[in-house]
Amino acid sequence: MTPHPAPSRRTVAKGALLGAAAVLFGAPSAGAAQGPSVLRLPAPTGPHPVGLRTFILTDPSRTDPWVSGVREVMISVLYPARTVRGFPRVPQLTPAEAGVFALLAPLVRPGLPAAGVDWGAVLTHGHRDAPPLPGRRPVLLYTPGGGDSRTLGTTLAEDLASHGRIVVLVDHPGDASQVELPGGIRETVLTGPPDPVTFRTMIDTRVADLRLVLDRLGDLPLASVMDPRRIGVYGHSAGGTAAVHALAGDDRITAGVNLEGYLDLDPELVAGLARPLLMFRTDGFEGAARIESSWAGVRARRVLLPHADHWVFSDYAHLVPQLQAAGLVDAGVRAALVGAGDTRRATAVVRHGVRSFFDRRLEPVVGGVRAPDPSRSASQ
Repeated sequence: MTPHPAPSRRTVAKGALLGAAAVLFGAPSAGAAQGPSVLRLPAPTGPHPVGLRTFILTDPSRTDPWVSGVREVMISVLYPARTVRGFPRVPQLTPAEAGVFALLAPLVRPGLPAAGVDWGAVLTHGHRDAPPLPGRRPVLLYTPGGGDSRTLGTTLAEDLASHGRIVVLVDHPGDASQVELPGGIRETVLTGPPDPVTFRTMIDTRVADLRLVLDRLGDLPLASVMDPRRIGVYGHSAGGTAAVHALAGDDRITAGVNLEGYLDLDPELVAGLARPLLMFRTDGFEGAARIESSWAGVRARRVLLPHADHWVFSDYAHLVPQLQAAGLVDAGVRAALVGAGDTRRATAVVRHGVRSFFDRRLEPVVGGVRAPDPSRSASQ
């Protein structure tokens, strides 16, 4: 486990990729002519400011399935901070990641603009290296949607941390759009929806990555504020699939949340799951029939988000409406990505639902009996 230092401003765009982007995307849009749009993420709702630290984990026992060499996993740990005075807010993407994402965005999520957005200017509400609030707290692992980087789960993670939880955002190099590792930028190997073999590799790799994180929690500098007896997992899309598989196969995890992930990869495994599980889905997702079929028989509480689409569970819920307001995407693109409904309302429902679920399921155990969590804020 190695702390990840502030990134250098290295040149990351490859000549071939730049050439392809010019052919595919042409000239900048009219919105870009007025200067790049600066997007904002919504503030968390809890009483605590949020600290953030980033680490690289290396697993010498595994060979990376996408490239040669040992497996490396990047994580960001968000936590309630004692103070954030003097500690800067962290950009959602490093300068190097932002440069690559600007080129990949329309390929990773069709409809996103090829120009006109300053992706490197999006700030999180996490403050780099701020001192943590004392006290042991539940730990929640997050695994993102296929093709997404971990930082696109910032909005929900910050809200959970602001309410007294510790959240570990896990990147999965190879299928993440891009992630900056000590050796440079790793770009996604995905060129479209994964075929069955690729999807199996993605999920197996993600579950192994989550286990690696669990194995190393005690080695992190923040271990003193983590309660290893209270661990939950949640994920979106492919991350939801991986979260449920990890929940079913690792006794260290108590409860999980699936944000619209398929569950037909190992039906016997998930059908036998007896641990607490909460599942969200939207009414607009094109894979709704497969979701319904794969969820049949799974014991879980379910929540439906109306007038919403698949990527509303990520930070796109807030970024895409701002892009529409700036004239960089149209209503059709917005509807296809996050739905035509009120994304702020959807975010509030997801935030409250996920937080309340984990609060109930991860209460501390005293003398074999679950007791109220003293670290929970009065607003909960």
